[in-house]
Amino acid sequence: MSKRILITGASGFIGANLARRVLRDGHEIHLLLRRGFQTWRLKEILGDVCVHEGELHDRKIVRAAQPDWVFHLAAYGAYPRQNDIHRMVETNLMGCVSLADACADLGVQAFVNAGSSSEYGLKDHPADEEEAIEPNSGYAITKAAATQYCRFAARERGLNAVTARLYSIYGPYEDPARLIPALIAHGLRGELPPLVSPATARDFVYVEDAVDAMLKLASASPQRGSVYNVCSGHQMNLKEVVTTARAVMNIHAEPVWSTMPARSWDTDVWVGSGAKLERDLGWRATTDFRTGLKQTVDWYSGRI
Repeated sequence: MSKRILITGASGFIGANLARRVLRDGHEIHLLLRRGFQTWRLKEILGDVCVHEGELHDRKIVRAAQPDWVFHLAAYGAYPRQNDIHRMVETNLMGCVSLADACADLGVQAFVNAGSSSEYGLKDHPADEEEAIEPNSGYAITKAAATQYCRFAARERGLNAVTARLYSIYGPYEDPARLIPALIAHGLRGELPPLVSPATARDFVYVEDAVDAMLKLASASPQRGSVYNVCSGHQMNLKEVVTTARAVMNIHAEPVWSTMPARSWDTDVWVGSGAKLERDLGWRATTDFRTGLKQTVDWYSGRI
């Protein structure tokens, strides 16, 4: 059945993929976008969606869209260049509060909040949703606070909210400065980019799998306030990632490690437990990394 869907942050990587997917599925799409938003991810679909330019605090936009489902992906602070803590609080926490309250007032059917694996902080094991969070950055703290507010709004306001705690999503439309796009851009020239330690680990999920998970969370209506990891349950270190990229793109250049400074969140253990989402909704990541990387390379090849 067709739904009226409102997406925040659709000019970003995951939001742009989600917007295309729900458009293909025949839903009515509304996008809440900042004034002056970047158009490169959306330009070919802008004529098929309803764009509302404004801020997350503008409740009139939610009332105008009258959504059945809301996917909240707008965020600030996920990139090293985004380091204004006040803007993180304003966007990630206060923006989520305003949006959630407006959706509670309207009685939307589903509110899917995009959380972050960074909410857990540094763990030495696959993190699961029941354990204590230990956010260790301004971004992680504000995302964790937004998750807690969604749980509060579910309990106190009856908002049918759920948080998808996303791990390392990759695929078409990802920011060119991120690892996978940088590997592809250099790899298509037979080169490798500057690299951090080969032990640095991530739990990678192909973007179409992540979109599937978010749509399941909206349509299945799990317990209000629930949190679900969207992860593969298997980590890869950077050495394994580069080895796979060299094989997929036939790169002969040898990696030179630690030619890029480590980020404060880099660690040799970064992996989630996907057991809860598989148990409750039957979702698990089905695209292995080599396949997802090959699909991403194919997409980038015609655009770089």
